[in-house]
Amino acid sequence: MLTVFLATFAIFALVILGMSLGYIIKRKSIQGSCGGITSLGLEKVCDCPEPCDARKKRMAREALQKERRIL
Repeated sequence: MLTVFLATFAIFALVILGMSLGYIIKRKSIQGSCGGITSLGLEKVCDCPEPCDARKKRMAREALQKERRIL
């Protein structure tokens, strides 16, 4: 029982260490997932009442591009 606990603790510690190293190296803040998958070009149903700022900017940019193509 103790070995299972220690193994689980070690795995979680390695995951936390890996995440912290990724944060330190990239210097990018951790963000929520609302609209995150759309940055990959995939659409999903979002449960958010309002799109996040990045999504709003992308939607405005796409609308502007469509408008320029029409003119």
